This record gives sequence, C-alpha cells and structure tokens, in this order.
Amino acid sequence: MSGSVNRPVRRRTFVLATAAAGSATLAGPLAPRADAAGFGYTDDGSNYVINTGANLVFKVSKTNGDLTSLVYRGTEYQGYGGKNSHIESGLGTSTVTISQSGTTILVSVAYGTLKHYYAARSGENNVYMWTNKADTSVSATRYILRVKAGLFLNDEPDSYTYAPTTIEASDVFAKSDGQTRSKHYAKLRVMDYAYIGWTTGSVGLYIVRSNHEKASGGPFYRSLLRHQSADGGGLYEILYYGENQTESERFGLQGPYVIAFTDGGAPSSSLFPGTLTTSWADSLGISGYVSAGGRGRVAGVGISGRDTSYAYTVGLANSAAQYWGAARSSDGYFSIAGVLPGTYTLTVFKGELAVYTGSVTVTAGATTALNTITVPSSNDPANASAIWRIGSWDGTPSGFKNAALMTYAHPSDVRAAAWTGNVVIGSGTETSAFPCYLWKDVNSGIVVYFRLTAAQAAAAHTLRIGVTTAYANGRPQVVVNDTWTSAVPSPPTQPSTRSLTVGSYRGNNHTFTYSVPASAWLTDTSAYNTLKIYVASGSGTTSYLSAGMAIDAIDLLA
Repeated sequence: MSGSVNRPVRRRTFVLATAAAGSATLAGPLAPRADAAGFGYTDDGSNYVINTGANLVFKVSKTNGDLTSLVYRGTEYQGYGGKNSHIESGLGTSTVTISQSGTTILVSVAYGTLKHYYAARSGENNVYMWTNKADTSVSATRYILRVKAGLFLNDEPDSYTYAPTTIEASDVFAKSDGQTRSKHYAKLRVMDYAYIGWTTGSVGLYIVRSNHEKASGGPFYRSLLRHQSADGGGLYEILYYGENQTESERFGLQGPYVIAFTDGGAPSSSLFPGTLTTSWADSLGISGYVSAGGRGRVAGVGISGRDTSYAYTVGLANSAAQYWGAARSSDGYFSIAGVLPGTYTLTVFKGELAVYTGSVTVTAGATTALNTITVPSSNDPANASAIWRIGSWDGTPSGFKNAALMTYAHPSDVRAAAWTGNVVIGSGTETSAFPCYLWKDVNSGIVVYFRLTAAQAAAAHTLRIGVTTAYANGRPQVVVNDTWTSAVPSPPTQPSTRSLTVGSYRGNNHTFTYSVPASAWLTDTSAYNTLKIYVASGSGTTSYLSAGMAIDAIDLLA
C-alpha cells in the first residue's frame, strides 16, 4: 500500500507490543475453557469452517489455504482490499486437507515444497500455525494476518493511516506535522517481544511469535511486525525477510505461532515462546515436527569477565537453527531449552557485541552443562586504555545523537536533531553530540576536536571506529589535522538492503583501525587536533540513501 487517506478516529484504542506477561485472559491453553459444545468443522464448498467451541469461528480456503474468515464473538476481523490472510502473499492452487483428532482440528496446506498448518483446540480462541519451508522456491517466509479497517486504530510508528506523503520507496511516509511512519518502524528486536497486536479494551487481537528457531538474524534482528492504514491493519510473523539480513536462510518447520483473541488483555503467557507446550500436536503428523522429548538443553553455570553494567545474551546458531537466552545479571548463569540436536556455535554478547565464541553439542533428551565461561579481557574493546572515547563498545549506537529515535522513525523526521555538528572531546557531550549515523551525502566530514599532552603527541596511536552496519558499502576514511589521510579501507560484509532508514542499525559489527603516525599530531599542547571522518563509497544514491554507516564507538588508544 503506497498511499492512504485521512480518516477520523472512531474508537479509542490501546497498543500492546511487549514481551511482558499480561493479566489472565481467555487466550491461553491453560485458561478456563469456554463451552465447547460447538467444536468441530464443516465444509461450505469453498472453505473448511472450523468452530473452536469458544467464541471463534474461522475459515480456510480449500483452494489455496488462505484464511478467508476470522469471526470472533460475531464480528468478522479478517481481510481488507479483497485480500485474505495467508503465508507469503498468498499461495497458488494447493492441496488442502482437514482432520480431527480428539480435541484438535488440523488443516494441512501443501504448495510445492512448502507446507503450512492451522490447528484449533476445543474451547480456545486461538489459531495455532506452523510453516515448513524446504527450499527457496518461495522467496521469503512470512504470515500476514489482514484485519478490517476501523476495528483497531492507532497512530503509532508502525501506522501510516495519517501519513499521506510518501518520502521513501512506497513504504515510508510523513505526516503533516513532519513525523514519519512506516510498517518497518516496530522499535523491537526479536528478543524484546513475545506478541504483537492491538486491543480496544474489550477485545484484543494478537500474533504470538514462535521461537524463531528456523528464522535468521539472531536475537537482535528487527523486522516489520504490524501496520495500520486506512485500508486496514496487518500483523506479521516474519520467519525470513530479505531485508537487512546477516545470515543465510534456514529451512524446516517453524512454529507454532498463534493468532490469539482475548477479552482485551494481553495474551496468556502460556502461549509465549519458551513457555508454550504442544504435546497435543506430537501425533498430528506435522512435517518436520520435533517433540519436546527430541530436544535438548544447554545450561551454563556462569560467565566471568563481564562488565556488569551491560546485559549479556548467549546465542546458539548453526545452519539449521538458532536460539538465545539471557545471562543472569548476578553471575552470568544461562539456560536455553528446546534445542534441536546438533553442534552449535555458542556466542556471548555484551549488549549486541560478540565477546566470546565457542562450540557446544546438544543431544536429545539431555542437558549439556557448561562450566564457567571466561571472556578474555582482550575480547572486549572497552578494556583497551584510551586517550579518549566516544560512545560505548556494546555493538549498538546507543547514546549517540538520534540513536533512540532511529528505531522507529526516518532520519528526516522532524523530531531528529541536526545530523551535522562537530564534537569537542572534554565537553561532556561527546557521545550525545555525535550523530549515530553518518552518510556520504548528509554529514560526511564531521570533525572531532581534541588536545594531546606532549608525551601523547610524541607517539603514534591507533584510532578505532566501530560500526554496527553499513549501507551501500559506506566505510570511514579519516583525515588528521588536514595533513595525514588514511587509506580507504575495504568494505566488510554487510547487508545489501536498506537498514538505516527502516529502523535498523543491526548488521555485522566491524572495527576499523588506523595507525596514525606521531608526525600527524600537533606539537602545541594548547591547540586542538582535528579528526575528520568521511564516508567513502561509490555506491548508494542521494541523501539518506547515500552510502552510510551506524556508529558503535570511536576511540584513540593510549
């Protein structure tokens, strides 16, 4: 949808999109069951009609597996613009079958090598879904739940109902007040949320995400989660999206993820990834399904060498699956359960910066116990002695100018501070005054002013610039005191698609180092040395789509 029109707000609504457990609702499998007397399914000729025996009736097309109707308490929620809800942008002619096993109904959709499943449980207002993608014959993997206009209205970053001016591509918009909106502006990393959706106060509609074991990008990945426009709303489960990807695509069964209706509260935490149990699905014949008994667990007694002012995350990844878990702040203990058997790279992240890697093997039905992991001092760049430092070595642009805003706004947003402006070391505002992003066409050549003592000026020093991602091969070239110019460094591997303008700084963390000779420094200790940082690249277009990069930290080592 590339455009929209203004519509008055007809109903006050509230937005919930956090991972925190909500109050008890009727959404979870452990909640009190409604009258299930109507549980069952029928065939209306075009669709399978499933009645959960609670307050939910939904239909699945017998032709292509689309979700064609979603009626909750007598109100139709599904669809807008003549479009249904479905995997991808809709499948072609598929083989669609239905079966009932006790208190569970399963609809199976087969389209070439892709298989998709819908399940209903007696007395629940939920639709459980799995998707098994075997290869690249389908370009991306997402499920979009399309919701009728006017049922849930909001004016949040991921809404563009009230933003009629297109400012980038066909998916970033500006309101008349200069604030920007886009379906990309979700703010949240995958690890930050368990569900996404809306509530009116009396009805809540959500997608509870899966554990993303077959997704790509790790715990810090950001992608579109929902949108709201004049046409209607959309909720997404993104399992693989070809934007700002740092990993190869993984294949196999992903799920379950859940469409959940509630009485207005948050979904039950019993549906959350890591909490949801599906032993009832063990014998349904879902392709690629692995029960809890066929999975293992990794537990570590602690992590030493941490900087306790930062949160640490432990990730597991191989070509087949990915998992993660938070390390306990007191001692670094971690536990990651529900892991498919195999050998994984174990990575310890300080913030979002990898500071340790190892290997771990997981076996079915067992716990792999790890002794204390020690992070070598040299693995954390913050441990190096520096003459001065801008920012913190944590793998993010946190603390830099506009950094917080950029996860939910376009760089042109009226709320953004000026992207230009130079920085003085010792001012106390070094980090907050330095822009989180640099672009060749916007603020290349920013100047950092700093003094050196006589002893410091008499020696060569290493300058480091850490980046979290880059667009169009943007990388820093530096000039010291207009007399010494660095070589143009080679570009590291980074995602090839948009990032900085669609709410994400997450790419591949990389540190550029420059050996600055003593001859480059000023000998007058009262004078300011100047460091000019330019963005070098022949790629990109103009303005905020010119070559650019996101900054992690900058320092001059002692």
